[in-house]
Amino acid sequence: MGILLSIWQFFVDNILTKPHFLIGLIVFIGYALLKKPWYEALAGFIKATVGYLILTVGSGGLTSNFRPIIVGLRERFNLSAMVIDPYFGQNAVQAAMEQAGKSFGDVMVLLLIAYVVNILLVRFSKYTKMRAVFTTGNVQIQQSATAFWLLFFCFPEMGRWEILIVMSILLGLYWAVGSNLTVDITQELSEGAGFAIAHQQMFATFANAKIAEKLRQRDERKGKQASRRLEDIELPGWLSMFNENMVATGILMTLFFGIILLLLGKPYLVEAEFMAATDNFFFYILETSLYFAVYLAILQLGVRTFVGELTESFNGISQTFLPNSVPGIDVAATFGFGGQNAVTIGFISGALGQFLAILLLILFDSPTIVVAGFIPLFFDNAVIGVFANNRGGAKYTFILPFINGIVQVVGSALIATWVGLAQYGGYLGMADWATVWPVFTVIMKFLGIIGIVVVALILIAIPQIQYRRNPEGYFLIVEDYDAYEEQFLTPNDEL
Repeated sequence: MGILLSIWQFFVDNILTKPHFLIGLIVFIGYALLKKPWYEALAGFIKATVGYLILTVGSGGLTSNFRPIIVGLRERFNLSAMVIDPYFGQNAVQAAMEQAGKSFGDVMVLLLIAYVVNILLVRFSKYTKMRAVFTTGNVQIQQSATAFWLLFFCFPEMGRWEILIVMSILLGLYWAVGSNLTVDITQELSEGAGFAIAHQQMFATFANAKIAEKLRQRDERKGKQASRRLEDIELPGWLSMFNENMVATGILMTLFFGIILLLLGKPYLVEAEFMAATDNFFFYILETSLYFAVYLAILQLGVRTFVGELTESFNGISQTFLPNSVPGIDVAATFGFGGQNAVTIGFISGALGQFLAILLLILFDSPTIVVAGFIPLFFDNAVIGVFANNRGGAKYTFILPFINGIVQVVGSALIATWVGLAQYGGYLGMADWATVWPVFTVIMKFLGIIGIVVVALILIAIPQIQYRRNPEGYFLIVEDYDAYEEQFLTPNDEL
């Protein structure tokens, strides 16, 4: 057992938690299974790995670029609060587990078993109807940590292996079911690029995409003009400059960053060493804002670089080991498709929703005050903006991320306070972990062992329901998207 865990730890440390290598390895294996020459397989590995690294540079740049605002709002206004952020959340769980006498090493065991469960569920997709393999390893560690604590909170008397086995099954189901939920909407967004979302807001993304679609259909039934997608709107006159994504992002982010940085003030930014005393404040704001457009462009370049390789090569894995399947990858991959301005608008709308919710927590003297973390702030709301725009039109690109921002803060404050993670300063905070997992925790806490069964049955039933809604097209959408599009998509699906 010790040797197995050592091998697994090596895999986790060097491949699973470094998704650029995991994606590259998947591409290499896929091409090998397709009997491509070794040099083509190697070239695919390099292109996929470099592409994902480019995406990582873009994502990391966005996060670091936003740091003055996140840190500044907390320190400038003396907020002693819990940060909703995956890394703060993981650190909080680690501190809580140490306090409770639990080993954080158990999280790695949990991850191993849950990963196997996910693969098995997809391997037997004929019966389970689950079509996506979760490949975003760094996210899986964060979720494994939080899930372990939630189950321990519900069943503190449960033994170590009982917790590991039960939570592995539930988490493996969540990964398989959640990423499977996004298969159809992602295939239609990307026009058959051959991937699904494997991140922290899979249920929320699916729900918001469907809500946007239903609201658009409701508007049409009432005789209202349907909201057009952002990319289909040609603004006239001087407004036409907003038709260009890079220009629109630069202007909108200058306004957004500018207002907040003005509130923080140059003296604070100099004292906190975010800018030098000799720097011009106006040009600091302008440069910081325009770098947002730069990093977003880098991220989108990374997506274009590796997605094509992954799509082609995964056919080898799908045909050999995992029939009717697609890889579930980082949510940022969707930012290369659909309306590019939807990313920026979704982010800003979600941020406004979060800030409003935080203000309400302060005004109502909540026992837990939340500080926004950039990862939930951007990646949740930007992707919801992309899908809301694609399924419902521009109007819902503003509305749905705004609502999600409120839900993120309120849901995280409630669950983190209840399960005791707020006192350790952090909670995962992403959309599913502020909505779906709090509901699961309530069910398990109050129904006991029966609650575990109920949660498992809910997850198992979801793909079965999906399949029954369209049995002819359910697997066709991943096997042959062109045939699916011709058979099941009509002009009425266009806005």
